[in-house]
Amino acid sequence: MTLQISWVDWLVIALYFVFVIGIGIYLRKFAGTGEDFFLAGRRNSSWVAGLAFLSANMGALELLGMTGNAFEYGIYVAHFYWIGAIPAMLFLALYMMPFYYSSKIHSVPGYLKLRFDEKTRVLNAIAFAFMTLLVSGINLYAMALVLRTFLGWNWHACMWASAATVAAYVTMGGLMSAIFTEIIQFFLIWFGLMLASVMGLIEIGGWKELFARIPDSMSALWSTSANPALNGMHVTWMGIVLGLGFVLSFGYWTTDFLVVQRAISAKNLRASQMTPIIASFFKMALPFIVVIGGLIAWVLARDPHSAFKLLTDNGQVRYDSALPMLLARYYPQGLIGIGITALLAGFMAGQAGNISAFNTVWTYDIYRSVIKKNASDKHYVYMGRVATIAGIFISIVTAYWAKSFPSIMDYMQAIFSWVNAPLFATMLLGMFVVWITPNGAFWGLIAGMSSSFTLFLLVKFNIISKTFITLSDNASPMAANFWRAWWAWLICFVVTIVVSFFTKARPKEELKGLVKSMTFIKKVEGIPYYKKPEVVALISVIILIILNIIFW
Repeated sequence: MTLQISWVDWLVIALYFVFVIGIGIYLRKFAGTGEDFFLAGRRNSSWVAGLAFLSANMGALELLGMTGNAFEYGIYVAHFYWIGAIPAMLFLALYMMPFYYSSKIHSVPGYLKLRFDEKTRVLNAIAFAFMTLLVSGINLYAMALVLRTFLGWNWHACMWASAATVAAYVTMGGLMSAIFTEIIQFFLIWFGLMLASVMGLIEIGGWKELFARIPDSMSALWSTSANPALNGMHVTWMGIVLGLGFVLSFGYWTTDFLVVQRAISAKNLRASQMTPIIASFFKMALPFIVVIGGLIAWVLARDPHSAFKLLTDNGQVRYDSALPMLLARYYPQGLIGIGITALLAGFMAGQAGNISAFNTVWTYDIYRSVIKKNASDKHYVYMGRVATIAGIFISIVTAYWAKSFPSIMDYMQAIFSWVNAPLFATMLLGMFVVWITPNGAFWGLIAGMSSSFTLFLLVKFNIISKTFITLSDNASPMAANFWRAWWAWLICFVVTIVVSFFTKARPKEELKGLVKSMTFIKKVEGIPYYKKPEVVALISVIILIILNIIFW
């Protein structure tokens, strides 16, 4: 299918590409030092950092992946936004940002170096770099999918054009450039995509009619979670709470440098804490675009009068095509350009976020740590730009692998269970337990990551069944991801503690500012109580509870 788009649509798309490259050119003069290039000079307000925080997360996973998963699993996908995000975002704000921000680190592996040792830092840096490039490939694949499917462009040309644009503005402007474009992309995504859900609800007949036409297994959050056979994802409430709500969620939001980097770029500690709290309100609202969009697509695909169907590739249904197909159905000429640009903006936000995080971790935690320790600041900025170009090229390779998965959401959660899940155990113990040792952290990470990847391979090649991991008779690939993340976290947690009993801890005086009991955090004075991070976070929790009750 190729859309017939007008010259106005082409103009909108072209102006967007010119604009983001122009931002990179303009901000190049403000990215001369390492602090500017990698951390945007640490001068962003909480609102700027907060919108960038969420926009960096709103890539292909949020748009194509979640809409496709809602088509496949139903409203259960809202768990990824609510219990699977908000508690972890607020925990990051209130309990972990004081450690990240006050230690003046450039990256999460940088904290591991200060808390534990060099080998733990390098291990995590390598794992994170690997994970980031795999995720980066997803965004390139998604951009190419939209351009090829709806504009009729060549697949390879689409991917290279998208990659070149991201490489241009991130290489020139660094994190500041990425953050500025992420804010523009944030508004494009909301205004460019929400209309599809609104028009879909109008066509179907409203909110009540939509839920009347989907099965019970797809219409509830918690009431069908006691028995895995009753919900589309085939996972129990325990898998949701332990695997997604605790391990995968906290592992991503509190340790993934892609999002943490935006909070670190804030101008002071309060602004850094408010960054994920502000983002939490918008995160809770996203299901009303992507999850509702997926449910609308499901209803239309089963309506014999609608002529709506998802794309297929070699006989395999592409669930990720649900949102683009809704745009094709509802957006007329003149508006489709905005819709396509909104999709591209989301993918490029995710791509830029991954690449800016990768170039920082590569430069500070691998290159400077292992290869060249005493170079000038100017040299490290140059290396950051080189890493950006190299990361883009590697992302193109990983994009072809992402294309082989029927749903990019399954692919993403598998990656997070390999790296983020065990890392959260390490970070949790490191920040709150004084006697955890460097060797305990290192071998715990090794055990957690290797066990998760081994379980993934054993299931993939049918050596063991998914039900062995999920402890149930009925399991989906997503349920296996949740439970594999839980086992990886638990193994890392236990091994870290056991090894710490038999190895030497760092002197307590070296842990000031790195462990909660050894850190004095100065309270912010002179602001109204309703602007305090704790109060705003409480409001976010109340809204979260109300949403879960409404869709119970």
